[in-house]
Amino acid sequence: MQQHLIVSAAAVLLGTSLPLISAQQCSVVSNVRVTFFGSPDNDPPGTANTAYNCGGRNYQAGGVGTYDNPLTFATAPGEYETCELVYAPYLRKYLRHEDYCQTCTENWQSGIAHIDVWTGIVADGGQAQIECENALTPDANQAFIRNPARGLPVDLTALWDFGTCNTQATYLNYNTRDYCSGGGSGPNPPTCQTGCEWEGHCIGCPCSSWDDCSDDFTCTNGFCARP
Repeated sequence: MQQHLIVSAAAVLLGTSLPLISAQQCSVVSNVRVTFFGSPDNDPPGTANTAYNCGGRNYQAGGVGTYDNPLTFATAPGEYETCELVYAPYLRKYLRHEDYCQTCTENWQSGIAHIDVWTGIVADGGQAQIECENALTPDANQAFIRNPARGLPVDLTALWDFGTCNTQATYLNYNTRDYCSGGGSGPNPPTCQTGCEWEGHCIGCPCSSWDDCSDDFTCTNGFCARP
């Protein structure tokens, strides 16, 4: 401590400044395919085993979605850093990269971003839990916040809760600027255009699934867009 104070004082006397360490800015990753998995379809089935040991979890999936206790997600190697923390506006949860996903890897090699989110390990899982995972999976691709700030909104509702599938704990219509307003954030919401066959469902109009958009438009990050 004393040596640090001497160096700082010397810098002031010499008229120089010491480098300031600032927090890295958040950024938005858009157009990410989102799926879900749990103990019934984990590898091996019936376990919470993960590929990486993050946060002292000893290679076990878990979490509730807070900044300090993030929910596990799996993806392709290299798509995110091992144990990297991200924020999912679709779920209003913090997630951490703790596992490997084979399908995500195949998609990533084809240029498709994909993450798989953990739903839990409970005794009453099985096929009902897998059906819940399918119900939670959005038709539209979603956005994620890298290097998210602490204190973003969190929904602590468990996605799969002892036989209950909480699909209401998902949020399709969001603006990424509400979660990342610094450098690298996403653009302002697009303008809802007119002139398509189904007015109000043209390019830039809000949507929640693929069949919410007119013509051959697709629902991407909550808005109709060209495929």
